[in-house]
This record gives sequence, C-alpha cells and structure tokens, in this order.
Amino acid sequence: MQAHYIEFITVGFGLLLLMLEAFSKGNKSRLGLLAAAGLTIILILQFMVCPCAAIPEWMSRFYKYDSVALFYKVIALVSTILVLLMAVDFRKVLSRYTSGDETNSGLGEFYCLPVFACAGLMWMASANDLVSIFVALELVTITFYVMVAYMRRNVGSLEAGVKYLILGALSTGFLVYGIAWIYGAMGTTDLATITSIIKNGEFAEAKLTYLLFGIALMLIALGFKIGAAPMQLWIPDVYQGAPTPITAYLSVASKASGFLVLMLVIGPFITWSATSTQVTLILSIMAGATLLYGNLTAINQENFKRLLAYSSIAHAGFLLMGVASGDFTSVSFYLGTYLLMTFSAFFILALVRDQENSDTIDAFDGLAKRNPILAATLTITMAAMAGIPLTAGFLGKFLIFSAAIQSEASWWLIAIGFISVAAGFYYYLKVVKAMYWNAPRSEKSIQVPIITKVVLVLLTIGILVFGIWPQPIFDLLRLLN
Repeated sequence: MQAHYIEFITVGFGLLLLMLEAFSKGNKSRLGLLAAAGLTIILILQFMVCPCAAIPEWMSRFYKYDSVALFYKVIALVSTILVLLMAVDFRKVLSRYTSGDETNSGLGEFYCLPVFACAGLMWMASANDLVSIFVALELVTITFYVMVAYMRRNVGSLEAGVKYLILGALSTGFLVYGIAWIYGAMGTTDLATITSIIKNGEFAEAKLTYLLFGIALMLIALGFKIGAAPMQLWIPDVYQGAPTPITAYLSVASKASGFLVLMLVIGPFITWSATSTQVTLILSIMAGATLLYGNLTAINQENFKRLLAYSSIAHAGFLLMGVASGDFTSVSFYLGTYLLMTFSAFFILALVRDQENSDTIDAFDGLAKRNPILAATLTITMAAMAGIPLTAGFLGKFLIFSAAIQSEASWWLIAIGFISVAAGFYYYLKVVKAMYWNAPRSEKSIQVPIITKVVLVLLTIGILVFGIWPQPIFDLLRLLN
C-alpha cells in the first residue's frame, strides 16, 4: 500500500460518518465509538505501508513519507482516537450545552469533525512544501474553529470560539505573508530545494534581510499554533471555554503538528551559518519568555483546566529549548511522552467535570478517599508533568536540558529552564495536596466508566514504562538512522 492512500482513506471514512450521522436518529454516541474503531484500523494500516512504494510524481513535490512522518501520523491518530473516546464518556456535558437534554441527538458532527482534523494532521506530517503545509494547517484549523465553539449554549465556549477564530485568522495572515517573503528570497517553496540551495551556496546574500523577515513572520504565525510567546495569550481562555476533549486535542495534536512544521521550516536555517545566530537567538528568546509566562502564571491558578492551559504554554517553552538547540530528536521524544501525560490529566478532568459539574482544583479535594485508584493515577500524571524521576516526563525534560547544554545554549535560557522546573513542582503538586490533604466535598465515590478506566490504565502504564524503558519510542521514531 502506498503511503498517501491512508489520508484518502481517512477523509473517505469521515465522509461516511457524516452520511451515517445524517440518516441516523436518536443517540449519536455510537458514532464516536465507530469513529474510534475506524481510526484504530487506519492506525494498523499505517504500519502496513511499504516505505519502498514510490510516491506518484504529481505528489512527490508536496508529499513525503519517512520515519519522522510516520511518528507524527501515529501521534495524530492516537490523539484523535483518545479524543473520540473521551467525548463518548463526556457526552452528558456536551448534550447539556448543545441539544439542551441528554438525548445526544446534537453530537453527531462532533464525532465526525476530529476525523477530518486527523486527516489534516497526517497530511501535515508528510508535507514537503510550504504550500502543502499551509493547506494542511488550515484544514486542521478550520475544524477546530467549529469544535472549540461547539457547546453553543455555553457562553464560555462561544467566547473561546470567537477568540480562536480571530487570532487564528491573524496568525494565518502572518503565515501567508512569511511564505511570500521566503519565496521571494529563495525562489521556491519546496523545502528540499531550499535545503539544497543552502548546502550548495547558491543563495544571494543580498536577499538575506528579506529571508530573515520571512522567517520572523513564520515564527510569529507558528507561535500561535504551538502556544508560544508572543502569541500565547489566547490559550487560557480558549482552553477553559472549549469542550474538554477538544482542549486535550488542541494541547497535544495541534501542538505536535505545529512543532513538526516549525522543525521542518526552521531546520535548514538553524544549521546555516548565515542565519543560525539570528534564528537561534529568536528561538531562545521565545523559549525563555514562554517558560516564564507559562510557569509563573500557573502558580496562582485555582481552576484545573486553566492550570493545564498554562502548563501547556510551559511545555511549549521546554520544546522550544530543544528546537533552539537543534536537537529535534529530544523534541519528538518529549512530544510522545507529553501525549501520555496530557491525555491522562484531561481524561480525569473530564470525569470529575462530568460528576462534580466543576473543573476547579477544589473539585479534587479528598479524591484519595472517594476513589484511591483515580487519585493515584492523577498523582503519577502530575509527577510526570513536574519531571519527577522514573516517569516519562522526567526523561523528556532530561533530554531537552541535555541538548541545550551540549549545544552550548545561552546560560540564561538554561537557568530559566531550571527555575521553571522548580515552579512546576509547586503548582502540579498543589493538585496532589488537594487530593490527599483536603477534606472531600462529598462522601459520594467517583465512578469511572469502563472506557475511561481502560484508557487511564494504558496511559499510566505508558508513563511509568517509558520513564524506565524509552526504547520503544526511539524505535518508532528510528532516531539513529
């Protein structure tokens, strides 16, 4: 099977789901399970793709398939499957703010849209041209415009949708303008050709200023996609207002695709002597500002969803440290472990939000007495996010700091990184304190649906196993080739 068939299969599957939704009545949650099952089959098919199969000539300019593309396609598919499963268990809250009842009759499109977003994320992983990157990125963004504002009876969701739409359109303008300047300076939008021009010394030095301006515009635009300074201010409000499954989707899949595009576009210019100093300095400043804003602002948060939003900004700062160091291996590994930690936290948040009708940290008071296993799972998740040893989160941060030190990054950036880790210990473990030290708000036990239970077991095992034995992730990425 040729690689590009998988994306066409995914889009076809999404269209099939839309047809089923149009002609089905009553409870639509079965569509969510069907969508998750279909994407699981597509995930299996992804590993059956023959790398030796030639890509058609008409696609080779815009599409490539390698081990890195496979890794990020897996992230996209796994993230979408988890989002759909979370949405099935979160359907009561979704129904309350869509159809106004618990019939789930208004949720059909909600289970179809992530499939199209997944197709866009997969195309983005294989994009080999600035034009194809833009098209795939906009396919993903347009679906998120709808999903963020899907709870139309919730003012917070509508507000989040408007903010995301306006700032997303603004970032798209920066992106297109940046692509135009890079094209004007390099004479092409093909990333392979750009790399070849740099290696062969064919670039006209007189156009260097135009090229740097285009790169700066691209960094601003991609800063919105990854949630990094100076385009990070939208994240807390949008994350809090959006449906919890979509917040998790934005936090993991959207961020991973943004960082992949960033590495694809910026990679050649980090190693090129004519631009390496300027690009590395800009990335370092973005990383430092993102780390400080995300971690210091998260300290006084009392809403768990907003805390995870600022945490997402902080993680973007650590990832930017890896990009500035030029070690894309550590960035990819970090994103793989970040998927496990973030979805574990959001599954538990969605569960508590459903049963307690609150997403504040107070809702987790005494959780150790109401459901000790759930509390232990969240404790492991928070420990991993803080970077405590023997967890996947610790290994991810270790690789980032190791890359920064080996590349002789700015001492001030490494110092900010260590301060950020210390701040993370406080606000992550604040949640643990609430679960074990605070008195419970209710004596009623927290019930865990079977889907959430299975997913949390698998994610927790992954957090612990990959913290001790990370080789499977390295093998998937084939980092040594």
